[in-house]
Amino acid sequence: MKRRPLRCEQVHMHPTRARWTDLPADSPMPLLDRRRVIGSQCMISHVTLTKGCTVPSHTHANEQMVCVLSGCLRFTLASGTTDVRAGEVLHLPPHAPHAAEALEDTTVLDVFAPPSATTGIDRR
Repeated sequence: MKRRPLRCEQVHMHPTRARWTDLPADSPMPLLDRRRVIGSQCMISHVTLTKGCTVPSHTHANEQMVCVLSGCLRFTLASGTTDVRAGEVLHLPPHAPHAAEALEDTTVLDVFAPPSATTGIDRR
């Protein structure tokens, strides 16, 4: 049986607790693993990128907050490049083109609103 991301709207809007290590991981692209909790208004993804992972330029309708927990990601944005390190947050408005490269092994929490079953990297 394939394990799916925790979908909180399936538990009748009661508070829900999850442990990242208990959630199923998927790998929508090489060198990237993620686990997700999907609510009715937002979703959060725990993402691990191995050094050298490159996320091609993409856009999505979701607003996104990238919270780097460890490591460093180099983002290519319309305004240029920026390195986002542990303890920093990058806000991406809806439809903002962005690409990323893991300069070292990196762990992030991505928050998306509204939630969706797929993001820009799933459509590749």
